[in-house]
Amino acid sequence: MNDDTPALCLEILFWFALFVVFYTYLGYGILLYILVKLKEFFVKPVRHPLPATEGELPEVTLFITAFNEEEVVDEKMENCLELDYPADKLHIVWVTDGSNDGTNERLQTRWLGKATVHFQPLRQGKTAAMTRGMTLVDTPLVVFTDANTMVNREAIREIVLAFQDPKVGCVAGEKRIAVQTKDGAAAGGEGIYWKYESTLKALDARLYSAVGAAGELFAVRRELFEAMEPDTLLDDFILSLRITMKGYTIAYRTNAYAIESGSADMREEEKRKVRIAAGGLQSIWRLRPLLNPFRYGVLSFQYTSHRVLRWSVTPFLLFALLPLNVAILLSGGPTVFYGVLLGMQLLFYGLGYWGYYLSARQIKNKILFIPYYFLFMNINVLKGIRYLKKKKGNGAWEKAKRSEK
Repeated sequence: MNDDTPALCLEILFWFALFVVFYTYLGYGILLYILVKLKEFFVKPVRHPLPATEGELPEVTLFITAFNEEEVVDEKMENCLELDYPADKLHIVWVTDGSNDGTNERLQTRWLGKATVHFQPLRQGKTAAMTRGMTLVDTPLVVFTDANTMVNREAIREIVLAFQDPKVGCVAGEKRIAVQTKDGAAAGGEGIYWKYESTLKALDARLYSAVGAAGELFAVRRELFEAMEPDTLLDDFILSLRITMKGYTIAYRTNAYAIESGSADMREEEKRKVRIAAGGLQSIWRLRPLLNPFRYGVLSFQYTSHRVLRWSVTPFLLFALLPLNVAILLSGGPTVFYGVLLGMQLLFYGLGYWGYYLSARQIKNKILFIPYYFLFMNINVLKGIRYLKKKKGNGAWEKAKRSEK
């Protein structure tokens, strides 16, 4: 065996890992942009108009699953009643299973007659509450939104417009983070992340279909709703992608958006990210037929590139780059070249740690948010594995505190 073989193997591993990390976080976005431009050069997008008269608009249920949301009930109801859609065609439904604060009392006194409330004392989790509530809905379209997010006035019309295309089975709205001046790294990092994520989702939808929907604002055709396993962690993601597996697409509407505050601090943001990562791993298993490109074609490519890699191999490969780089140098690899790469990695980790240090002291620095939040997200994917084993997918609500407005 040649003495250079171990060093060569290490170099191959290093470059493979670097390629996958680059592709997952930047390369896919670049490739997606090119593919969309090529597609739209040859095939012009078809625009479907809204029905000509108000009377032809479909009835819509605005579906809010809530657990102990007394503090935001009034603001949410005011937001719902301000939406630009005929009042006789918009039905507001709250499912408040397990709530034991003043949520139900508030809805049944101040907002009596303005919303329908379905409640049972037993707390079984958000997914179970969604499934139970959907058996009581009879409108053709259902818009899901969270109690702590505020929706723009035109959102319902934008969503209904997307459903004019019969191929669309689900519509994903845009999630926006309201970053206050006083907010720290959690809200700042989350805001940057969602801006990039929204750009990818819009491109995904233009190529073929968005890959999943965020629970803050999304909609489905009622007949396509499918009861999910009660321990499902990412109900919005599983539900929307199971609709695509039936041959429908997920449209993405940037003009239908939900605004919510960023997480109160990085500890609260960590709770969310770990749970999402655990839900991502659970989703990969439950949606494994989607990994078959011969059956799902472009959708399989989008799903693997945009979601599966982030929630599975990429975080491991990211953190393997540093020890691989050191091992190459120790085994006699090109000193200058790999020395520079090692220096760049150490600089990136150093900037991330500096961002962590500043955020712990509530000092804002947008440049340092990026490496800090990037490393933070990937560490939480690894933590998500332990969470999934420990919780065994318990679907009960675990709310992360949001920053105050």
